[in-house]
Amino acid sequence: MIEILKEFGPNFLWSDGYRWSGLAVTLWLLVTSAVLGLCAAIPLALVRTYGNRWLALPVQLYTLVFRGTPLFVQLLIIYSGLASLSLIRESPSLWWFFRDGMHCVILALALNTCAYTIEILAGVLRTTPRGEIEAALALGMTRSQVFILVLIPSMLRRALPAYSNEVIFVLHATAIAFTATVPDILKIAADVNAATFKTFQAYGIAALLYMVLACALVGVFRLAERRLLAYQR
Repeated sequence: MIEILKEFGPNFLWSDGYRWSGLAVTLWLLVTSAVLGLCAAIPLALVRTYGNRWLALPVQLYTLVFRGTPLFVQLLIIYSGLASLSLIRESPSLWWFFRDGMHCVILALALNTCAYTIEILAGVLRTTPRGEIEAALALGMTRSQVFILVLIPSMLRRALPAYSNEVIFVLHATAIAFTATVPDILKIAADVNAATFKTFQAYGIAALLYMVLACALVGVFRLAERRLLAYQR
């Protein structure tokens, strides 16, 4: 394993001067898809909980589709299926986007994590104490101010324990990126295995990197929970 790290360490851990390392690509996929998914999930969760029936129905359908189908199938549809459509190929901007494996993986991960995050946030909103909203209205806040200044911050704080599990799931889900020729940690491990035939060592290094990243995320979220949820203790 040490020999493989000496020879292929730049590919796993840092840039070799020609492309990003597998670790950097994995972190980029994780951060980008998680941020996009969360930003989209916040307003959709509000619509899911407080919107009228006709607005909430499309959100429910969206979460049903993306939570009810495998992420790998979703990636195949986005990366291989959409790219085969003439509508996509004939549009320069759409073809530029969908011909790039990195774009397709980020889109698939973001759409998938958005669906799960909507349900997490909607569940928190349903348990929000009515007194918080009534107190804000009693202070003269408008409905939009209540949502922005009271409801959303409270929702994000109380959703933190469940959302931390979702982020770790997204980290693990980035491993499917190699099927779209994206050089993430697993793709580098597969290339190292093909070059050296040392399967256990190559994939063992990949597993170790994923475990270190997951432990780091757990530590960060636990620290955030202690600071933001201290009032519950």
